[in-house]
Amino acid sequence: MNKGQVISGSFGEIIIRQKNDENIEIGEMLVCDNPKLLLQVYDLSFGSQISQQNIELISGMRLEENTDFEFMDEKLRNYNIAYAKNLISLEKGNISKSLPKFFSIVRDIEKEDLKFLEKPKDSIFLGNLRSGSKKIEVPVYLDGKEVFSHHVLIPATTGRGKSNLTSCILFDSIDKNYVGHLVLDPHDEYFGRNEIGLKDHPSKDKVTYYTSNEPPVGGISLKINIEDLKPSHFNGVIDWSGPQKEALTAYYRAYNSKWIESIVLEKPLKIGFNEATLAVVRRRIMNLLDLDFDGNELFCNGIFDITAGKTTISNICNKLENSNTVIIDTSSFSGSLEILVGSMIANEIFKRYKKFKDKGEKKPIISIVLEEAPRVLGKEVLEKGSNIFSTIAREGRKFGVGLMAITQLPSLIPRQILANMNTKIILGIEMAPERLAIIESASQDLSKDNRNIASLDKGEAIITSNFSKFAMPVKIPYFNELVEKYNKEKEPVNDHKKSFVGVKI
Repeated sequence: MNKGQVISGSFGEIIIRQKNDENIEIGEMLVCDNPKLLLQVYDLSFGSQISQQNIELISGMRLEENTDFEFMDEKLRNYNIAYAKNLISLEKGNISKSLPKFFSIVRDIEKEDLKFLEKPKDSIFLGNLRSGSKKIEVPVYLDGKEVFSHHVLIPATTGRGKSNLTSCILFDSIDKNYVGHLVLDPHDEYFGRNEIGLKDHPSKDKVTYYTSNEPPVGGISLKINIEDLKPSHFNGVIDWSGPQKEALTAYYRAYNSKWIESIVLEKPLKIGFNEATLAVVRRRIMNLLDLDFDGNELFCNGIFDITAGKTTISNICNKLENSNTVIIDTSSFSGSLEILVGSMIANEIFKRYKKFKDKGEKKPIISIVLEEAPRVLGKEVLEKGSNIFSTIAREGRKFGVGLMAITQLPSLIPRQILANMNTKIILGIEMAPERLAIIESASQDLSKDNRNIASLDKGEAIITSNFSKFAMPVKIPYFNELVEKYNKEKEPVNDHKKSFVGVKI
């Protein structure tokens, strides 16, 4: 269906006159057949053959005197103008470097125009292609191995569907053997304790759920042995002073795996430290780990334990290495404790994967899902020192460890780390500084998409990635519907119905 005609413009600003009885939306994709190019609308305005002065006069007479005017050839004189940008050449399937012909007709995009979009071998499903607010029955797949190892950023204002999108991505990848996910879940929403969740996947045996809150059927009580803690695990968790860091290191060197117990029980060190310094270290560690002591005996009240949980970290990492999804319910934790637990697991994973690379061993990609990512990747946090998550953001792709960072405030994350997030799934962002941070670090040119991003409705997204041919507008499926559809497709077909073959006489 013809939507309009190219009337002027430049390479980055193609001006289209909209056909009178058609409607063009911001974000809509249009096809020009001469040559065959894919265009996307980024702005709209009014156009008229009548001068602005006369328009204002006519408007005044209608408003003030109720005078009715009829325009001669109104369809020709008043119209809408659409401003579009070049996305891709549909003939070659690569970036367009030419203009459409002057006076070219533009039409609706059709499924046949998108045959160049192929499903990669190790794919991840991200939704259906979208033109404006209209869903196109063309599924969008990216190379999952590349996407997860090179980090994913999901920026959005509250209520735009971040959790729904994350659930859809995790659900689709559960039965994929190329990736395992570590999910730090501060709202206990992904497993589906009392509702539909990842536990409802046909391959639910590949989903492991740890919680400290009365585990449901299939869940595991979270206990971590206190001896697994190391001073480096506290980087990005507690802001230590120089002397306090030295005290931690001194205790670890003197007492090895018993260093936490030794701090709490005030065991002596060969190196002398200010008593106030040691008192602060002791108080902070006891508060964070929920420890207590009576005389020479240490008591653990939270998820850390003196005897239990010796294999917890190892078991989690083993599951991840076998492309499982491991969910850690951190809904009852403080923010610092959540980061500490994530730091312990991430450190062990990163250490293992470095060794695997040295030995030439191939392992599934591991992706770590981080809610409120600026807590560990923010500028202010990193000014005080790096942590395992910032290290993974910079170096993880070399070893097959990636981040899936979720945030409302991408502007708080340093540009260098934003640039390393090679796939950004952009949901609606209302605040201009946050949109600017994403636009400036996008894999494709989004300089014209400010209004487009601001106008994204719930469940609508733009995917900009090093592994897509252009910035792809998508419609994210509703998670419950995705689960229902997926389970229907996986239902076994009954092939044992008896057929009538006649009567033997």
